[in-house]
Amino acid sequence: MRTVRNPVINVMMAAASKASRKLIRDFGELENLQVSKKGPADFVTAADLRTEKILFEELSKARPGWGFLMEEQGEVAGDDSGDRWIIDPIDGTTNFLHGIPHFAICIAHERNGELLEGLVYNPVYDETFWAVKGEGAHLNDRRLRVSGRTDMSQALFATGIPYKGRPGHDTFLKTAEAVMEVSSGIRRMGSAALDLAYVAAGRYDGYWEQGIQTWDMAAGILLVREAGGYVSDMKGGQKMFEQGSVIAANDRMHGPFTRMLQRAIKA
Repeated sequence: MRTVRNPVINVMMAAASKASRKLIRDFGELENLQVSKKGPADFVTAADLRTEKILFEELSKARPGWGFLMEEQGEVAGDDSGDRWIIDPIDGTTNFLHGIPHFAICIAHERNGELLEGLVYNPVYDETFWAVKGEGAHLNDRRLRVSGRTDMSQALFATGIPYKGRPGHDTFLKTAEAVMEVSSGIRRMGSAALDLAYVAAGRYDGYWEQGIQTWDMAAGILLVREAGGYVSDMKGGQKMFEQGSVIAANDRMHGPFTRMLQRAIKA
């Protein structure tokens, strides 16, 4: 039986599909650029901007008057102050830059500060993770549910690592050491949106990261919630966007996982 999607999700999927066609061609051309002296960085920047432009145009046509929060262009006010799109054209730009097929187009719909719909699309594998508030989360047409693991020794966690020029190295090392001591492993795949989507799909049992932006996590937060998981900031509250931090896990593991991370930071 085919899953029925609401109109906003259909709009998101159509926009992501159109933007992804050129993005996949760009990704295919990167192999030739990797060996050039100039390198592919300028090319990827152009691909990022072009993808965002397509998403902006398509979503604007479908829902005139809605505002935008975008990685490249920033905030664009809409006539209808209550609704806005939150967009990351390529989440996992460094992966894209190096020819690694782990990146995603991310779109979320927010109304008066409440996340209502979210989509994370990996065009290389044609995996569309999407969620509607109160109606569940899906991967393509399959309903998603977070993992059922309760034992951290069997759990697999994901995170992001601060790189050159970014603060928080000492804090990250404390949290990573704590997770390494109790878990079956940590993965650093380079896309916050896909990390959250993988928690929603039960592929990861939990995920934590600091120093990330609203457009990196908006769609993924809704995915985890609608798949039955819990999401908070590093303090255990709901100020993920304000603090730029997130902890996501299945419903049974979120509490002890959060407390463990908090103890590690204070140590």
